[in-house]
Amino acid sequence: MNPESIGGLIRRIRREKGMTQLQLAEKLHISDRTISKWERGAGCPDISLLPPLCQALDIPTDTLLSGGLPPISKEAGHMKKTKFFVCPQCGNILTAAGDARIICCGMALSPLEAKKPEGQEDLIIEQVEDEYYITSPHEMTKNHFITFLAHLTGERLILLRQYPEWDLGARLPRRGRGMLYWYCSRHGLFRKLCE
Repeated sequence: MNPESIGGLIRRIRREKGMTQLQLAEKLHISDRTISKWERGAGCPDISLLPPLCQALDIPTDTLLSGGLPPISKEAGHMKKTKFFVCPQCGNILTAAGDARIICCGMALSPLEAKKPEGQEDLIIEQVEDEYYITSPHEMTKNHFITFLAHLTGERLILLRQYPEWDLGARLPRRGRGMLYWYCSRHGLFRKLCE
């Protein structure tokens, strides 16, 4: 732990949030002199203050302890780099167009790795005028179903939520060449080129 880098990060994020030292101190029920001491690198927060401090600054604990925010990648924000995350607890579907730390239901989520479909996991894609019509023989029961479909091009992402016990029959607008992704609740993420 480097007190100067931790203090500099606290000062930077506090200022970005438009908080004074006193306002941050009041949230933590400590004096503003303590905040000043940290920001000058003359000491570090007590371990018991880390959770409320990180909550007040909206940063993960490991980021605070490292004393810096991760560098921004030149690839960040490029749609073709989109990553998919699914929370195993609540089923929440999250995406990030670059490197991201995603937390849902108190758990850090890892990006899903897409694989090529085989057999029952494959989708049937038909072109109907200016749309893709997508169907599948995949079962759609409460314990085994496709939870979402997503069409990703260089400039946009269209995501359709699917529900158990519904037949899979989805329409997506044709917007040029892109990648079709879908997530099976049992077997994970799949992808296929859509032309």
